[in-house]
Amino acid sequence: MARVKRGIVSRRKHNKLFEQTKGYRGTKSRLTKVAREALLHAGAYAYHGRKLRKRDFRALWITRIGEAAKLRDMSYSKFMNGLKKSNIELDRKILSDLVVNDPETFTQIVGRVKRGTS
Repeated sequence: MARVKRGIVSRRKHNKLFEQTKGYRGTKSRLTKVAREALLHAGAYAYHGRKLRKRDFRALWITRIGEAAKLRDMSYSKFMNGLKKSNIELDRKILSDLVVNDPETFTQIVGRVKRGTS
């Protein structure tokens, strides 16, 4: 049986790995075993981070809406409840954007909610 030399294949795999771990500190970018492990961990952290980002943004939106509602003499929970009762279907992302970029419109929405609940 013929002898199989894998030097080129291995080198290619290693180079591909080192390309992906470029910029990592110390041996994580230089040694094959350590680099592979670092890359696997980085992938796991990135996946988890993508889930956390959604959670973080929702919390930010809620904070913005709550503070803006407080300035207009209304609590966050009463405001959100009033939105549902008034059949205003705006999600938290859009409401937060209105708070930042168009406060007058947000004030009108709060006024509508107040009229609808009282």
